Amino acid sequence: MNPDLERLIRLQRVESDLKRVDADLLEVPRLKGELDAQLAQERNTLEASREALSQSQKTRRQLEAQLQDLETKRSRYKGQLMEVKTNKEYTAMLHEIEGVEREIRGREDQVLGEMEQAETLAAEIKREEGAFKEAEERHRVEGKVLDERARSLTEERSRLANDREAVAATVPEELLGLFQRVARLRGTAVAEARDGMCQVCHLKLRLQMYAELKRNAEIVQCPGCNRILFYEPPPPVVSPQP
Repeated sequence: MNPDLERLIRLQRVESDLKRVDADLLEVPRLKGELDAQLAQERNTLEASREALSQSQKTRRQLEAQLQDLETKRSRYKGQLMEVKTNKEYTAMLHEIEGVEREIRGREDQVLGEMEQAETLAAEIKREEGAFKEAEERHRVEGKVLDERARSLTEERSRLANDREAVAATVPEELLGLFQRVARLRGTAVAEARDGMCQVCHLKLRLQMYAELKRNAEIVQCPGCNRILFYEPPPPVVSPQP
């Protein structure tokens, strides 16, 4: 194989590996953001249940205060009942007492409802606290894995960047310029030719061109995409041992 072509192939492989590592590095903050969002969602769910319980308890205290006021009112009416002098006043006072007692029963029902709701919410909070602890642990473990992945990828990127510089330094200036121009235009500068066509743009190559290309003796560009082409011979077929 032409030594310059071989260097360009190596350079392209390093460039491709660098792009892959850069893409993987960009994924790390996105995945960490998803982890943070999941933990925040669990926290919000727990806080919402705690707030609902707090509101239920506040409502219950208000109802119990109203209930106490109504019972005081009923006691006062019953005391006044003994002081009325006419049947009309007596009947009117009984109606007042009945009305207050209906309100008392209504408040008692509401207090009972709030107590039942508080029990339900307390059970939910217990479950959600367990779920939140699991989410915190998952966040810690998976976050640590992502941090380690970022560190490993950063090291790999540094190594690949050094490799790229080392390989690029061995490529003649004119060819390196060609490589960089095609890479800027097409994303990749080197492509494999196989089955008579460029494997990136899929242009069918002329038979003579493809035959010469298979020798890998010259720098040849694809007529369609301008990428530098090379041919990778198929691995030799190993006959089974008798």
